[in-house]
Amino acid sequence: MKPGPMQRRTLLQAVASVAAGAGRMSAQDSSQVHHHAVQTAAKNGGQYKPHLFNAHEFKTVRMLADLVIPPEGPEPGGAGAGAAEFIDLLAANNDKLKEIWLGGLGWLDHESRRRGGHNFVDATPEIRSGILDDISYRKNATPELAPGIHFFNWARRMVVDAYFTSPAGAKALGFMGNTGMSEFKVPKASLDYALAKSPFKQA
Repeated sequence: MKPGPMQRRTLLQAVASVAAGAGRMSAQDSSQVHHHAVQTAAKNGGQYKPHLFNAHEFKTVRMLADLVIPPEGPEPGGAGAGAAEFIDLLAANNDKLKEIWLGGLGWLDHESRRRGGHNFVDATPEIRSGILDDISYRKNATPELAPGIHFFNWARRMVVDAYFTSPAGAKALGFMGNTGMSEFKVPKASLDYALAKSPFKQA
């Protein structure tokens, strides 16, 4: 039996609350969020319509997703794996995440305009890289950068969560599904892949 609209809303609110509490969502819960995003797009002619972000904000989230996990050959990056849709659904259903994302995107545009006169998505690659380099590490914290560092810590973590619970992420890690095994070990290659995929490391 498929969940109805109210059940889906309740599920999204519950999963968003776990995410906002800095807890780790289960793979099943994350899969439900991805599934709901696909259903939402299907109802709109294949085009996902954001629940929280406006068009500019959603474009910025998609760009951030690909900067955190860039496309690699035929493999999609964060945006192609549905990270922006995943984040939009969760943030739309939790006030804490909503505040983090809307405030963080506003800070990002303000800082980008201060450095180069344009919003983040319209800035030069050098300006964007400079901002992300500065807010990738807690050691860089200053009163001016602290809000950006706080935001990017959340953004990076949620993009990674979205990517590695998506079909593309599962394929990249070589996940084989529910198969019997006598002993489970996380393949070193998978761990190395996950760590190397993002150019921004937690300090």
